[in-house]
Amino acid sequence: MRKQSNTSRGASGLDAAPVLIVPYQWIGDFVRCHSVVKLLKSQDSERPIDVLASSNAAPLLDYMPGVRKGIVCDLPRRRLALRRQWALARRLRQESYGQVLVMPRTWKAALAPALAGIPHRTGFVGEWRFGLLNDLRFGERKLPRMIDQCSALALPPDAQLPSDWPLPELVVPSSELAAWRQRTAPHAVRTAAIAPGAVGPSKRWPATYYRELSAALARDGVEVWVVGGPGEKALAQEIAQGLAGVRDLTGHDLRNAILALAAADVAVSNDSGLLHVAAALGTPSIGIFGPTSPWHWAPLNPLAAIVQAEIELDCRPCHKPVCSLGHHLCMREITPQRVAQLARHALARAPEMSRI
Repeated sequence: MRKQSNTSRGASGLDAAPVLIVPYQWIGDFVRCHSVVKLLKSQDSERPIDVLASSNAAPLLDYMPGVRKGIVCDLPRRRLALRRQWALARRLRQESYGQVLVMPRTWKAALAPALAGIPHRTGFVGEWRFGLLNDLRFGERKLPRMIDQCSALALPPDAQLPSDWPLPELVVPSSELAAWRQRTAPHAVRTAAIAPGAVGPSKRWPATYYRELSAALARDGVEVWVVGGPGEKALAQEIAQGLAGVRDLTGHDLRNAILALAAADVAVSNDSGLLHVAAALGTPSIGIFGPTSPWHWAPLNPLAAIVQAEIELDCRPCHKPVCSLGHHLCMREITPQRVAQLARHALARAPEMSRI
């Protein structure tokens, strides 16, 4: 991580000591946690804020204003890994945190902060985390959205929640973006980034539709970049194969996807983490939603368009990773032509990309 600073305890004691955020590690949820960073900064602009991050999510922190540094640690998802929890606790103890906000409701998410002896440990009761947390919050299930649940932890227990939360923000330095463009796409004039991946097949618009969209945009002279992680490599190859002007930029490095989304004139994505990244970067973004509710799961940041099937479906939203009825109409009824028209509209409104 590039953000580094020496930890210091201020004159006002725990209220001035650094605060640690333990967010969910899925990319979209991780981006959401920047609302919490902004909320904390609005209360005390001088208090250092660190974020616990997996190595996969950590690159996002370099572009989050207000974050001092990341504590990078890859804990296994399905086992306790007590030795690694102790090792993390030793690292946390060295930072002299005054407070930790534990967003995941699991028992093990609160373990290392408790072992580190962080004095003020805030989180929802979750898996009966009495003792691990000493600022226990109740009523989590009454808060309809994850952003409400996470951000409420940054407020006093009896505080009334605001109608609007601070918007997440990712800021890429212009010099870094210019260098990436020069390396990756020095001759591109108009560009579109598409993110065909998502957690669970039901949230994925068909790859054949993405291919039709990419071909249509390429015919318009738009260079198309397919972005995503290594799990989307096969999807990207299916979309890009044989299409001039369509490039596979998927891979292990999330930073490359961040920079591609920042450089693009428009982004098209399923309901996925990269949609949140694109929106937080300020790139005009089109979100394709099938089985999930945009009100619950769309980015807080304004989108260029939210696309859903126009037919009535009693099964929507189901929020299931696989279509239990097998027809997947909530995605299949969204045509490539409709999305291409929205992308062209967003491109027409986008300012001409500056060349350095």
